[in-house]
This record gives sequence, structure tokens and C-alpha cells, in this order.
Amino acid sequence: MGSTVLSLRIDGELLDRLRQHAAKRGMSVQDYVVRTLIRDDFDERFTAAVDETEKFYGPTGPKVTGDPIT
Repeated sequence: MGSTVLSLRIDGELLDRLRQHAAKRGMSVQDYVVRTLIRDDFDERFTAAVDETEKFYGPTGPKVTGDPIT
């Protein structure tokens, strides 16, 4: 997968906050923002998958029978 440039214009105060958060994790601002976007995208996809599962099985999930494997 290739990469593409995305240019953002953001407030100086927000940039300072992003720098602080990135520095706490030993990351560049760019890496921090990309990881945050990836995490948010995963969260949205996970929530959608849970919603679809609940539509299929109902909110309590599938019925499990028998003894649990130990």
C-alpha cells in the first residue's frame, strides 16, 4: 500500500496538545495522528460488527449448550 500526503490546517493550541500527547508516547505528531485515526476506524468497524451480530443472534448472543471446555 502506498502513501499519500494529507495537509491539515489546525489551531496552534491543538498542535501543541498533539505534540504533548505524541511526546508522551515517544511518537511524532504524524505517527500519533495516524494511529489515532486507525484506532477510531477500527472502533467504528468493531461497533458495526457487534451491531450486525446482535441483529442476527439477538442482544444476548448465540445459545451455547454443553459443558465449557476446560
